[in-house]
Amino acid sequence: MINVTVKLFAQYRENRFKVEQRVYKKGIHASEIIEELGVAKALPIGVLMVNSRHESESYILQEGDIIALFPKVGGG
Repeated sequence: MINVTVKLFAQYRENRFKVEQRVYKKGIHASEIIEELGVAKALPIGVLMVNSRHESESYILQEGDIIALFPKVGGG
């Protein structure tokens, strides 16, 4: 098992949390966390960062990682 900090931003925080420490199985992909949280159902992922670096949803999380999820936003 690994400890991961999950941070949600903008509309993803609505009825959820801002920052939460979570425990996951070793070898979990970022996409599995996104699916578990259900954040991308209404708004697609705009930016996914792990430890302040852009990563893909296929990134395999490691002990102590900090994953940040930002929804895609429009406007001008």
